Amino acid sequence: MAESKGKFVVRKAVAEDLTAVRSLIQELADFEKMSDGPKISVQDLIRDAGLDGGKEYMHCYVAESVGNDAESQSPRVIVGYSICFFSYSTWEGKSYFLEDIYVQPQYRKSGVGRLLFKYVAKKAREYNCPRLDFHVLDWNPARQFYEKLGATDLTSKEGWLFYRMNTTQMEELLKE
Repeated sequence: MAESKGKFVVRKAVAEDLTAVRSLIQELADFEKMSDGPKISVQDLIRDAGLDGGKEYMHCYVAESVGNDAESQSPRVIVGYSICFFSYSTWEGKSYFLEDIYVQPQYRKSGVGRLLFKYVAKKAREYNCPRLDFHVLDWNPARQFYEKLGATDLTSKEGWLFYRMNTTQMEELLKE
């Protein structure tokens, strides 16, 4: 089910959207100063979203600019996206993890980011997830946006840190 507000609509992505989403993923990587980071292809996104008939590993939502209003017949342009998946907390059970949320700079402060974030929160509640988790780079100005929406910085409040092992590190561990 799509959500709309004025000139924007948020909905679940379809396969045809994922070329635009892949471009936005690169824009986000460039913004985060990690231009060589994204290794996934459009086909990977289609597969992992279950849009090829396979298992759904993630959910992708897109925000579209729809001209003057949601009922407009103007061409729709994807201006933002979010990618989420289920995680698990031994404290609270099934959780929803927001891997990415991105809105193109020219559409920020227009309400589309809030609409997209609220859509993700709504999906988390529909899936009976008691929490929505996500990571933010410490220098990212969007931190203020998330805090304004009511999100808690767990690093400062509870001291949680985020760790990762990449493929090489896991392979080295497995050789021991």
